[in-house]
Amino acid sequence: MIEKIQTILKIPELRKKIFFTIGILFVCRVGAHIPMPGIDVGAMSYYFNQAQNTLFGMFDMFTGGAFQKAAIFSIGIMPYISASIIVQLLGSVFPTISKMQKDEDGRRKITQWTRYATVFLAAAQGWGVAKFLVSMNSETMLVVPDPSTGFYVMTMLTIATGTIVLMWLGEQITANGIGNGISLIITVGIIARFPSAVFEEFVQLQQGNRELVVELIIWVGMLGMISAVVLMTQAVRKVNVHYAKRQAAGRSFQNKSSFIPLRLNMAGVMPIIFAQSIMFFPTTIAQFLPDGSYTKDMILMLFDYRSFYYMGIYMLVIVFFTYFYTALTFNPEDVANNLKQSGGFIPGVNPGKKTADYIDAVVTRISLPGSIFLGTVAIMTNVIVIIFPGISYNLAMFFGGTSLIIIVGVGLDTISQIESHLLMHHYDGFMKTGKIRGRR
Repeated sequence: MIEKIQTILKIPELRKKIFFTIGILFVCRVGAHIPMPGIDVGAMSYYFNQAQNTLFGMFDMFTGGAFQKAAIFSIGIMPYISASIIVQLLGSVFPTISKMQKDEDGRRKITQWTRYATVFLAAAQGWGVAKFLVSMNSETMLVVPDPSTGFYVMTMLTIATGTIVLMWLGEQITANGIGNGISLIITVGIIARFPSAVFEEFVQLQQGNRELVVELIIWVGMLGMISAVVLMTQAVRKVNVHYAKRQAAGRSFQNKSSFIPLRLNMAGVMPIIFAQSIMFFPTTIAQFLPDGSYTKDMILMLFDYRSFYYMGIYMLVIVFFTYFYTALTFNPEDVANNLKQSGGFIPGVNPGKKTADYIDAVVTRISLPGSIFLGTVAIMTNVIVIIFPGISYNLAMFFGGTSLIIIVGVGLDTISQIESHLLMHHYDGFMKTGKIRGRR
């Protein structure tokens, strides 16, 4: 590994990209610790310790703890992601937008629309955050000592500006650094919790609250989950494709056979994000209900993340959203038309609609085990908390769920780009096994 890192640093272009990316990510983490004016950060942290299993807790995870600190990057890059998802879904509904997504000028215009939507969503969420912070005030705890109109305006401007800056920094990484900038910003925010989680486990071990054997089982189990998620992310169903003979210069040429790689998990992490938003919504609403009320107690009992009822419903919702999001983002008819235009065909299947139906059937079949595995990974954090009651939630979330899938996906994508640079400069790949897609 040390030899590979030395090889990477020998390439000036790649070395510059890596250091540029690290510098930008450092700026992002600094902004996640600078609090906004007019907020008592200590009172804010106390509240979040009570609201771990809510929508706000999930939101804080994506921002790397910035939301809990009421920092200038408190909502992170989420408005940009929301705007991108909205535009993507609109492209699946409206043919005009779908056509624009296939054209270079159209993609530039869509990118501009996404930026405008990001500014609007960030400003709207900034007002919502200000309203939320003021609602946390009580007789014993003042999160916002002076909830005036100026506080609302300042919070909206600060949050909107912070989101725009993060969006710009992410685009700079994509253009001049290595990897996808937006994804890396989210990933670094998630990984930022790992050192504190390791320290908490060390304290547990030092105080004798956990046996050494149990601690080893925890870490071995984490490595096993990471390996399983890597396999799921890389798994594909290959659909063989042959190409018709072509004539050139009076000679007949037979193109080599190829295949269509259909991923086992085409929807990525989106089903978990959608499912978490729905499952956390009732508990988030319950936080605003008066203590001791029957409605609040019933909601908290039914949607307790440690109950088997919650985990079962959670898995079913993930399976549904896996099929839903895959149907929105993957169009078998486009794949069939591209094959027909390039002279390719699937053996034993007629071109055109028959090919589209065949690909759709394959995607439907492989999405079932993919969605079940995705649901299993999603509830693994809750299972670990049940099996090991004293484990830190910050460490348990690295056993599964959104955080692990994002880290693995972004890590594989970044390694693939690094490998592309190494192979372009005639160096051996970063991974000897050659299973990263960039090596193919």
